[in-house]
Amino acid sequence: MSRVRKFLLTLSAFSILAVFSATAQADTITIVGALSGNASTATVVCEFNAQTNTLTFTITNTSAITSPGSTSTITGIGYDLPPLGNASASGLNGFTGMQAPSLSSNFDFSDADLGNVPVGLNNVVLDFGFTTGPSGNFNGGSVNDGLLPGESASFTVTGAAFTGFTEQQICNAIFVRFQDVPKVGSDVGTPGTAVPEPSTMFLLGTALVGLGAIVRRRIKRH
Repeated sequence: MSRVRKFLLTLSAFSILAVFSATAQADTITIVGALSGNASTATVVCEFNAQTNTLTFTITNTSAITSPGSTSTITGIGYDLPPLGNASASGLNGFTGMQAPSLSSNFDFSDADLGNVPVGLNNVVLDFGFTTGPSGNFNGGSVNDGLLPGESASFTVTGAAFTGFTEQQICNAIFVRFQDVPKVGSDVGTPGTAVPEPSTMFLLGTALVGLGAIVRRRIKRH
């Protein structure tokens, strides 16, 4: 094999590693309440497997409670995949989902019509979601079945309709419903900027450093 072909193959391998490193690891997303700010916050560690069309995520309620008697409990979690909204009231269909066993919360999965998303987000049409309480809609919810501050829960969703979406698009399509919020009563949290996990940045950096070293050696030889 010629030196040029070896170089091109090595270059391709590092390029693939760099792309894989940037997309295969989990994203950490910060959720902030639209009306209540730090009184309603959460952290979501989200990962999408494009080979199996499977989304897995763990959400932790990080709300800062400052008012006695208020809990800022997470009672609903929904996703509206891009573009925002959908011609059908039930959004994209064909998803299946489940919550991992939990001692602190009880969410039910649905990809049917989950109702409107309040707090000025009525143009959102949730494609699927996890809700609490008997109503089965995102706007309602049961505080007794939700996630209190400091509690976490994990979820899995699978569906062919994920095809064509990137992990970042899917993970940032989340909407979180908070109930019993100080001063405002209830709120909806939306994502801030996705932050790659440290392992992702390390792998990507390693790949780029290796690629740079190869290029420098090739330049010196010529």
